Amino acid sequence: MTNPRYDVIAIGNAIVDVMAPCEEALIEELKLAKGGMSLIDADGARDLYAAMGPAKEISGGSAANTLAGLANLGAKCAFIGQVANDQLGDVFSHDIRSAGIDFDTPAREGEPPTARCLIFVTPDGERTMNTFLGASQFLPPAALTEDAIADAAVLYLEGYLWDPEEPRSAMRRAIEIARDAGRKVAFTASESFVIDRHGDDFRAMIEEGLIDILFVNESELATLTGEDDFEAGLAKIAPKLPVLVATKGENGAVAIADGVRGEVAAEPVDAVVDTTGAGDLFAAGFLSGHVKGESLENCLTRGAVCAAEIISHYGARPDADLKALVAKRLG
Repeated sequence: MTNPRYDVIAIGNAIVDVMAPCEEALIEELKLAKGGMSLIDADGARDLYAAMGPAKEISGGSAANTLAGLANLGAKCAFIGQVANDQLGDVFSHDIRSAGIDFDTPAREGEPPTARCLIFVTPDGERTMNTFLGASQFLPPAALTEDAIADAAVLYLEGYLWDPEEPRSAMRRAIEIARDAGRKVAFTASESFVIDRHGDDFRAMIEEGLIDILFVNESELATLTGEDDFEAGLAKIAPKLPVLVATKGENGAVAIADGVRGEVAAEPVDAVVDTTGAGDLFAAGFLSGHVKGESLENCLTRGAVCAAEIISHYGARPDADLKALVAKRLG
């Protein structure tokens, strides 16, 4: 097998995050699910935007955030995702390319507009996300850059994008391409509500051996396995996967690779400002070590360092030099 051109190629939602701080009372007034992610339509997006205070626009999307972290760590990356030919589409395209990530998916003409996620951040740093998927849910299989997928060590798939039919078909095709090329497939479950809708698909892919690396948090693990106890959930699914990574927020993370278990505590931070993207950047750190063949402990530590950096400021793209932070931590 030839050396891959990319360390990681990802398929995910091409989203611009619109973020604003708010008080707890506004979350209650708007009847939002604090700390969760809800899908909204165009009218809902318009109403919530009107209720927001002064906001900041930052390119986001779960898989795109992971790639931003990976690129910051020195990995070679490419992204496949759908934007519209509009202002936010231009913002997203500029931001991802300026991070050093290859992005060649043509913009889509007409309606709907580029996806956006309206994020309300409460004083405790918790983020409540409300996502209008817009153009991102119309990514067709024809938009895949098949040569690039075959030329990436890892294909990373975002569970959020499994919901709409077109991108789900595109991701199934991408898995075939990666498998035929002898590459690895990584999958992030994204959110429990996604598992509620498509858990049968995910469990079938695991049983068929189509997923090499699975990223979940503790609530997603419980939804996927039907086990409320964290350890019982690990025991149920880990034997079916080459690599399982399960994060526990402030309680650290666990990874099990071919029966070998590693654990890491959360890295200390002065203050939790915004938890948006913590899981995305943990995945970035972990994968940055994995593609280099580093130990499970090092991969987990990389993930914890990256997650700590991202929760120390607003936004889900790194502000600091992650490569330097990881080097300092690992010595």
